[in-house]
Amino acid sequence: MLDAQAAFVDHLVEVVRAEKVDVVLVAGDVYDRAIPGVDVVALLDETLARLAATGATVVLASGNHDSARRLGFAARILEAARVHVRTDPRRCGEPVLLEDAHGSVALYPLPYLEPVLAAGPLGVPAGAACHQTVLAAAMERVRADLVTRPAGTRCVVSAHAFVVGGQASDSERDISVGGVASVPSGVFDGADYTALGHLHGRQRIGETVRYSGSPLAYSFSEHAQTKGSWLVDLGRDGVAAVEAVEAPVPRPLALLRGRIGDLLTDPALAADERAWCRVTLTDPQRPAEAMQRLRTRFPHSLELRFEPDGDAGPGELSYTERVAGRDDLDVCCGFVEHVRGRTATDEEVRVLRAAVESLRLDDAERRGAAALRADRREAAADRSHDVVRRPATDRAATTPGELPLGVPADVPPVSVGPAAVDPAPAARRRRPEPAGAGEQTALFEEAG
Repeated sequence: MLDAQAAFVDHLVEVVRAEKVDVVLVAGDVYDRAIPGVDVVALLDETLARLAATGATVVLASGNHDSARRLGFAARILEAARVHVRTDPRRCGEPVLLEDAHGSVALYPLPYLEPVLAAGPLGVPAGAACHQTVLAAAMERVRADLVTRPAGTRCVVSAHAFVVGGQASDSERDISVGGVASVPSGVFDGADYTALGHLHGRQRIGETVRYSGSPLAYSFSEHAQTKGSWLVDLGRDGVAAVEAVEAPVPRPLALLRGRIGDLLTDPALAADERAWCRVTLTDPQRPAEAMQRLRTRFPHSLELRFEPDGDAGPGELSYTERVAGRDDLDVCCGFVEHVRGRTATDEEVRVLRAAVESLRLDDAERRGAAALRADRREAAADRSHDVVRRPATDRAATTPGELPLGVPADVPPVSVGPAAVDPAPAARRRRPEPAGAGEQTALFEEAG
């Protein structure tokens, strides 16, 4: 996987250089896990250095796979090198500013906002914390800052969220709270362009609200997706043009189904011999040494399933198939129904919901997001002891810890979505301008 991620980085750097992109925006995830491998960290370090060397500004925001505290280490120092890493909800109203021939562009990178943890910093009552309320509060800060900017300032927002209308895959980690995971796209009203991260499929929610998706496929449910990025031009009045940029596919995915003898001899499957394969065998009896035999022709087979002809009723589905598309609470309630022979009562659902959300919070704490809660505890302790503290602006800033590089940049590993802004005059760009566009700012949204 690391080689495939490195190949994508080569592609990304070349596009940024060739198109004279000014900003690469990664909407998370940057990594695919809270504690990434050392080789993955080294690849991100190399990637940021190479992108900065092109002259582009790089903006990263943490996703739900990232440890916000770890990713945010040294964030303010990196800004001196035009690398902006945003992981702190308290900075949602603080833009990255650029200038072009039309004036100012304000980019507001919103990190993944875990409702229970982000509610306090964003002023949302604890009892009202959900994805929609915390994102709405973050956007209120964006709009409050935007009105202080010069007239005509164009606004670009990045966010890591599940927006209504998006098509999910098996790769995204469940982020539902109280059974609700999605937010309406209207929460981003007022932005000229919204770059979204979390979902792995590149897709449009609206003309100016888009997911770039992950640069690589991270489950077989993504086999039909076209991976890539969005190259966005900003004109005087907002988005002037959006162009899809295809990413290299180091190895495709293939879903094979049939009897093992047919799969091993069918010439129509020759193209799948180099693919990552998920194989479903339909032989009436389970073949001996099935995986070993399949790998003689399909050496990159990763997953093997058995669904004998005529026996593929609901009772024969695998556990993965039975829970596909169901959130954690639904799975837990299904377990109660299976064990007790009845649906879960309202009280049992309440207890299970509290347990699921507590586990999600514990997971966030392990990933470093507990810094937000620690700040609240520290403030409460100071008040109880009547300790006089310096104003927050006088203290050393701390940044509590999706280029989905798995490196995640989901985004994958990177479920990422970068964007890049090009304040360079349109005359310097190699692609033809839309009629009447004039001098533009180019925004490159990358996968994550």
